Amino acid sequence: MSDFRGRFVWHELMTSDTRAATAFYADVIGWTIEDSGMPGIDYLIASAGKDMVAGIMTMPPHAAAGGAKPAWLGYIAVDEVDVAAVHLSAHGGTLHRAPEDIPGVGRFAVVSDPHGAVFCLFHSDTPGGEAVKLMAPGHVGWNELMCADVEEAMAFYHRLFHWQKDTAMDMGPLGTYQMFAVGGNAIGGMMRKPPEMPGPHRWQYYFTVEGLDAAGERVKAGGGQVLDQPMEVPGGAWIIPCVDPQGASFSLVSMTR
Repeated sequence: MSDFRGRFVWHELMTSDTRAATAFYADVIGWTIEDSGMPGIDYLIASAGKDMVAGIMTMPPHAAAGGAKPAWLGYIAVDEVDVAAVHLSAHGGTLHRAPEDIPGVGRFAVVSDPHGAVFCLFHSDTPGGEAVKLMAPGHVGWNELMCADVEEAMAFYHRLFHWQKDTAMDMGPLGTYQMFAVGGNAIGGMMRKPPEMPGPHRWQYYFTVEGLDAAGERVKAGGGQVLDQPMEVPGGAWIIPCVDPQGASFSLVSMTR
């Protein structure tokens, strides 16, 4: 696991309607989605070709009762979940679900950073495997944090995962867009959350598709929302922010319109 420490190794949708979400994401992103086969749990696995890339599950009743909304979660690899959870709490983060085992899979904990952005700590029981393939069709192409203070957030995640600053871009009134890297490879970015943007500070995940405009039309045809016009970003990629029919926020990214 040490080779994957600090990397996003899984993404998971907690939703109010797994059947509807399955149909929506299979059409928009091109995933094959099947039951995981894990006993005692209704958990679906989304695959891009032969690669398993994401999970889909029904939001637990206690979470819904507590006001949680459908959302995507990112799992970040650590060597020891229990140790990382203690470290996170000591530096201002919050433990929402204590570390526990998923038999035959690994150990995880649900946590949030000091500004409330939720994610999961994870250690796999299975050696080897692969980290997320950035910009491969059907995979998560980018991991983006919308936060209150980029410098504070970068310091927190550096202490926890040893993330390093990568390229930074001046976004004018929005401040600095700070990319971060693991092992010399940029895997995401951080930016200050615009005050007019609804909802809490959060992680946003970009799913890679072939042809952004056509994918955006599939989002709308499937009952989701496209929140803005396609935007070209440094490196030649195009992005659009979206919301699925159940209200979970995500984005699409493509190297072609």
